[in-house]
Amino acid sequence: MRKSILMLGLVAFMFVSCGDTKKEEVKKEVETKVEKVEVVATEVAVDTEANITAGKKLFTEKGCIACHQESMKIVGPSVKDIAAKYASEKGNMVKFLKGEAAAIVDTNPGQVAIMKANLDGFVKDLNGDQLAALASYMRSVK
Repeated sequence: MRKSILMLGLVAFMFVSCGDTKKEEVKKEVETKVEKVEVVATEVAVDTEANITAGKKLFTEKGCIACHQESMKIVGPSVKDIAAKYASEKGNMVKFLKGEAAAIVDTNPGQVAIMKANLDGFVKDLNGDQLAALASYMRSVK
């Protein structure tokens, strides 16, 4: 009888102990998700003159200008057309440049494949602030 009570007490203790561990794991998971949301929020830049200038410099340095001119379609759509489409569709250029959103301007599968390959080479090393500056420049083209 004593062994049964001892075993029952031991099992009850294990259940109580495991429950606290699970709560801590869930709490850590929730805290991690909150931190990720805060990081995303800081990547949105204001369209200041400094951001627009930095974005234009990146646009030229990263070779975007080879396919996209400000007002004229060359290989890809013009910057003016891209900015207008993203504004009308309420799209997020930074997410697209990061590869986290689908193309909304030119959705031809062949063109999208070429664009994705180029983006992987041109913008993969840019941080969130640089991508936001690039988007600021593109939005500034009227």
